[in-house]
Amino acid sequence: MHKPRKRFGQHFLHDQNVIRRIILAIAPKSGEHLIEIGPGQGALTFPILKMAGQLDVVEIDRDLVADLQTHATVDGRLIVHQQDALAFDFAKLAEPAKPLRIFGNLPYNISTPMIFHLLKFSAVIADMVFMLQKEVVDRIASDAGGDNYGRLSVMVQYHCRVEALFDVSPDSFDPPPKVNSSVMRLIPYPAIPFVAKDYLNFYNLVKQAFSQRRKTLRNSLRGMLSETDWQELKMNSQARPEELTVEDFVKLSNRM
Repeated sequence: MHKPRKRFGQHFLHDQNVIRRIILAIAPKSGEHLIEIGPGQGALTFPILKMAGQLDVVEIDRDLVADLQTHATVDGRLIVHQQDALAFDFAKLAEPAKPLRIFGNLPYNISTPMIFHLLKFSAVIADMVFMLQKEVVDRIASDAGGDNYGRLSVMVQYHCRVEALFDVSPDSFDPPPKVNSSVMRLIPYPAIPFVAKDYLNFYNLVKQAFSQRRKTLRNSLRGMLSETDWQELKMNSQARPEELTVEDFVKLSNRM
């Protein structure tokens, strides 16, 4: 029996009802290119492998990798990548006209950097279904003006349509985490609705604005935009960053 490792943020899902709901949300089909991040003990892995026939998994824990490989050809073709998902090049798995479908119960200690890492590959991803800490899902899905709206909301919503699906209680895991969880779906836009001319500039602008979220935009972005810029954009420089939509941030970035 594998003992969950705290350094990897391991909480193994065992609630069969939750497992069924996640599989229904993913709706895997034969012939699709599915990738699971952090398969753990295979609660989602093996049912989905049986449905899809082939599955890539990315797992950092060598002991779990050994267990997974013993089942590698039982219900289909399981391809195990023993690697840190935060350093994994998902583009190397992409195939023409066969976008990636990525899912997983992400360790809470890496969930935000993992999302940012995956956004780099959004052009080759069809969709992503993840179990995350509920607080993180609330932040990603929040609309402008909401208490949870912030940098993560803007950056994910720039790339993806966001769907918060359902909540999961701590007792669905072994060991139970100290927080509630949620399942969400991210669907990268085939064509981004509001395009930043310089993505790095957009990224840094959003980061700067929310690093001082209690300040007005005039103060937090001092030196980056002139009074003329604000007037011609017809935007309120006295607003705070959580009041701006993704489109607003793109307009600011493109003006710069």
